[in-house]
Amino acid sequence: MASANSWTLEIASPVAAPRLFRAAVLDWHNLAPKLASHVVASAHPVEGDGGVGSVRQFNFTSVMPFTFTKERLDFLDLDKCECKQTLVEGGGIGVAIETATSHIKVEPAADGGSVAKVETTFKPLPGVEVKDEITKAKESLTAIFKGAEAYLVANPDAYN
Repeated sequence: MASANSWTLEIASPVAAPRLFRAAVLDWHNLAPKLASHVVASAHPVEGDGGVGSVRQFNFTSVMPFTFTKERLDFLDLDKCECKQTLVEGGGIGVAIETATSHIKVEPAADGGSVAKVETTFKPLPGVEVKDEITKAKESLTAIFKGAEAYLVANPDAYN
């Protein structure tokens, strides 16, 4: 039986923590099809109102190795720009991994910007090697935060 593993990632940004958190995390299902249409074909809420317990689905283009993911919001603290999400369907679930949960926190930086900190814990399926998937996940998360950052820098009144 495979044991749980984890990885971490930190992404610095010149954008203030609350704006980046709202754009790159909470509202990414609305921004992704506009900002990353080459990757995200569409995205929408499946259950809930955006609060804890809500599920949203991302549908991907052919550039991704899977067609969709569904993620559930397990914890949310808007004041601390922090949440936990669990991958509940799609992606590598049942193919490479049994479970995956991400803890995301966007913290203020001394320069007025922020640092997005992500810790993902996952349980690979027995006998499955996931090093390439971890690299791709980190690259994807960096692209999400940097895409939201570029949008927010170009649109200084968005997500205030």
